[in-house]
Amino acid sequence: MVVRYVLVGQDLAGVRFAISPFNELSLSLRAWRDPGRYPLHLPWIHELMRARGDLDAETLDQLVNGILWTPDFLNPLPASPVTRLEDEFALVAATPPAVVERDLRALHGPGYRPPPLSRIMSALEGYWERCFAPHWPRMRALLEGDVTYRGREIAQRGLAAMFAGLTGRVSLVGDVVEVRLRTNVEWTRPTAGQLTLAPSLWTLNASTPISPDEPPLILYAARGVGTLWEPQPLPAPGALTALLGAVRAGLLVHLGTPASSTELAARLGVTTTAVNQHLRALRAGGLLVSARHGRSVLYRRSEVADRLLASAG
Repeated sequence: MVVRYVLVGQDLAGVRFAISPFNELSLSLRAWRDPGRYPLHLPWIHELMRARGDLDAETLDQLVNGILWTPDFLNPLPASPVTRLEDEFALVAATPPAVVERDLRALHGPGYRPPPLSRIMSALEGYWERCFAPHWPRMRALLEGDVTYRGREIAQRGLAAMFAGLTGRVSLVGDVVEVRLRTNVEWTRPTAGQLTLAPSLWTLNASTPISPDEPPLILYAARGVGTLWEPQPLPAPGALTALLGAVRAGLLVHLGTPASSTELAARLGVTTTAVNQHLRALRAGGLLVSARHGRSVLYRRSEVADRLLASAG
């Protein structure tokens, strides 16, 4: 089946890219439902399986069906490449009950009785904290890299080539963007001045909202997902490495931006215990400062470490 977005007048200039942390959260429930479909995410899926007992699995199970559809209200239109998670959570939490009921019944059938939206949001918040928050910086970096690549492709090869490069199921034919789907959905609508393209880690081809009443949005597979869970190197100036050791010097380079020990362990492919040993030593030496943020403790370089790194570079 085919979804068609008709670009009218100046709509070609209204094609834009955006990144949605909430979309990524809800779409990842496909791996929750059918992990065998996502072998490239196997390191993350192992962690997901360990976390299931700590989460509201009953509610999360209801947010994706057997053919891996998720409800439209859980795929909000992202505002920009720097969309904030808290803004999207607030937007979804304000969804009218009738829309929640409509979208979930579209997944599960007319006799289905959905859970309250408050329970859905609570389940998703727990899922984010347990399974997504430690990994989101590296996920976002890959998605941002894809957006940069697509922008460069438009500049060098044009809009039609960019659309064709998203997936073999998307094409620009005249003034119509066609998205060929495997599901029983077919409709055509004008974009009304804006078509949003959002890279995703959790779609194998391309997907759109089930309903034509939703804002124009195409989710497509981001480039480079196969590299997402590879351990990241810890480059550091040679002089600093000689002074502190490779791991601690590399951590100082990473910690120009605050991060938790769990996040760092996920980035580097090591245990949280190992990272914490290094962080405690660096903090005791005055090279790190820490502050609690929600349930996590975030570490960042101290002013002393900034000066040390500048002199070592």
